[in-house]
Amino acid sequence: MQAYQESNTSESLESSHDKAMTIAQEIEAMTDPSFMTSLARGLAVVRAFSDQRRSLTIAQISHKTGIPRAAVRRCLYTLKRLGYADSEANNFSLKPKILSLGYSYLSSTPLTVSAQPCLNSISRALNESCSLAVLDNDEILYVARSATSRVMSIALNTGSRLPAYCTSLGRVMLANLPEDQLQAYLDRVKLRAYTERTVVSTARLREILSEVRVAGYAIVEEELEVGLRSIAVPVRGASGTVHAALNVGAQATRVSTRQMEEEFLPVLLRGAQELSVLLP
Repeated sequence: MQAYQESNTSESLESSHDKAMTIAQEIEAMTDPSFMTSLARGLAVVRAFSDQRRSLTIAQISHKTGIPRAAVRRCLYTLKRLGYADSEANNFSLKPKILSLGYSYLSSTPLTVSAQPCLNSISRALNESCSLAVLDNDEILYVARSATSRVMSIALNTGSRLPAYCTSLGRVMLANLPEDQLQAYLDRVKLRAYTERTVVSTARLREILSEVRVAGYAIVEEELEVGLRSIAVPVRGASGTVHAALNVGAQATRVSTRQMEEEFLPVLLRGAQELSVLLP
């Protein structure tokens, strides 16, 4: 039963990023004459690949993005000629050179450049995986991570994305959004259940976010995946603005909520304070 639930969760998480039909619609809906549709399509094709789908056919990418097969074929041809992709028979995959695109961001952001030693220190102290994320396009985007073991049925790495509303990292950042931005988020995002414990009521989520704002941290109990418990704290700049969030995730059977609050929270708060000096 557990294996089935984890497999189901893995597929659900992947499908949350599967913008089938919506990516193409968003691209085609752009009426700005300066908007480059071909570039947008190429980026969508790159994002179609994931740790669950490292090798894809043209038909699979077309289905996942909603982009016509002919356009997908041209994008892949271009990526292959530039050294960002490769193919074997009808299956395409990304090449290591694609990392240079993400590295341009990571290497130019003080927080991500300097965060790794801090995350490694937290991970060693607690013997659990530690992550740093930002809020991006209604999801959390992992920008740094120190992993001691795999605590989810899917692999999490720098660049991974997860829903914000049912993750501790996401709730910490959502709780600190200005009211108008939070309302806009709630209006846009459909709250879907990943487990039986996932909060899918907007009213209840608002209550939880208010509690998180007051407490200064968030704990999520098996809402994203069965057996996973996590705690997160905000990372603020000198102005008090929350720029990111720091968390630790662990198996619920090994680490209790009380242990997270009494042992993990102080370590995370010290880490967040250490990272805050890097932010404006």
